Amino acid sequence: MLPTRLYATTALALGVMLAFGHALPARTAEPKPDLAFRTKAAEITVSLDVAIKANGPLAADLLAEGKRWAQKNLADATREMKASPELFREGRAWSFERSYTTQSVVAGRYVSVLRTEYAYTGGAHPNTDLNTILWDNTANKRISIRPFFKELTDNGPALKAVVKAIIVSLKAEKKERDTDSPGDEWARNLEPKLLKIGAAELAPSNETGKSSGLIFNYSPYAVGAYAEGAYEAFVPWPVLKPYLSLEGEAIFGGDRPADAGKSDK
Repeated sequence: MLPTRLYATTALALGVMLAFGHALPARTAEPKPDLAFRTKAAEITVSLDVAIKANGPLAADLLAEGKRWAQKNLADATREMKASPELFREGRAWSFERSYTTQSVVAGRYVSVLRTEYAYTGGAHPNTDLNTILWDNTANKRISIRPFFKELTDNGPALKAVVKAIIVSLKAEKKERDTDSPGDEWARNLEPKLLKIGAAELAPSNETGKSSGLIFNYSPYAVGAYAEGAYEAFVPWPVLKPYLSLEGEAIFGGDRPADAGKSDK
């Protein structure tokens, strides 16, 4: 089964906040986005979940990022409309949607956020992109997973072990979906490099204040055909244990809750 987050609405510009000075008509059928832009060239929304909105510094950081993203896409659409107006006839416009959702909060400090983007610019199908943000509530800033490990050198032992575990997890998921192919060619897209292994988040745990391991997110096309949709790979913390720093040892433990995983995506 594909992660349910992929079936989130792609109906854009539902509410009213910003449209470069022009108000949008309000709707009550769907929650209002936190930012919305609409012109003849594009419709763009940015939405934060309730937990993020309650975290002032995090919300401000994500809204600022979302606004920059929206303005860039709006400028690109406007430029394309001037260059190729025939692509925008009969009211056709580019559509973009970005949402930020809380995936886990570990030790009351580390917040894992999933950033999901949908974009339709007139191609055969919309594009979906998944990325993650790890936020430190104590420092009020974004961090990487590096502090949790003794080393994360590209092609080093830790990342090689992580990639091996990711492939095992993905193969199990592909077998369940009946989408695996001979030769595992998709695995060639995974490299033991921090920027090449997937978008990481801290997995929830049944042990209070702990993370049960790392989840790596993959957009459609990343490790399979577009029709397969998105994937996630779970790497349990015992795989990570030999490579953890003292900070990592402090936050990892327990098991992934049985109701976590596909059902929470």
